[in-house]
Amino acid sequence: MSIYEESLLLRSKDVDLYRRLRLSRLFELFQEASIRHTEQLGMGREKTLDRGILWVLLMQRAEIDRMPAYDEEILLKSWPGKTMHLLFPRYYSVETASGEPLLKASAVWSLVDAQTRRVVFPERYGVVIEGTVTGEEIALPSTVRKQETNFESSFTVPYSFVDLNGHMNNTRYFDLVEDSVGLAAEGRELMGISTEYSSEARLGETLRLSWNRAEDEVYITGESEKPVFRMTLRYKPES
Repeated sequence: MSIYEESLLLRSKDVDLYRRLRLSRLFELFQEASIRHTEQLGMGREKTLDRGILWVLLMQRAEIDRMPAYDEEILLKSWPGKTMHLLFPRYYSVETASGEPLLKASAVWSLVDAQTRRVVFPERYGVVIEGTVTGEEIALPSTVRKQETNFESSFTVPYSFVDLNGHMNNTRYFDLVEDSVGLAAEGRELMGISTEYSSEARLGETLRLSWNRAEDEVYITGESEKPVFRMTLRYKPES
């Protein structure tokens, strides 16, 4: 059984104006934990990036009891699920230093050729990751159901949103969504999120955003020449 663990003290750069961990920063921590654990398992850049293949995210999901806060010490855990042919499930959890569960998440990763952007067979590159079962896993993310929308805007991918894979980093989509839809700015607390990435967005590419906003839920989608992402966010009811 292989589980990555990291203790973190949340600083000012990690939180929003309500002193809660920013959603994009949460998923940055997940991304960084995934990379470090994969390296520990002997499947680092020598097996992938240096040979022209990239790790990419296909779907993500999180269930949140409470978002950790400024100056709070947390324990982040991450572990791989059983590889499913071309898909690499991964799980995450965050708890307080005293062991109080705060949130759980899951994701599905895959490998693509850096030049063709097509999915590759991991065994051809010797990429093998043994799965771990803890009993603490939440369900893996699934396809985000398409919904009717009644708000629209556009967004052009800036330089600062592009990562070493040459496309808009997955974490920046959360900033984009929270900036576009006002519930986060109003201080509403998240309960859950589901995200599906259909294709990548490159530097300078313009996305057409469409969304609807119910009382406690937001659905948003982004498209260019083809669908790029879909996301739903569920918020706690207002007291």
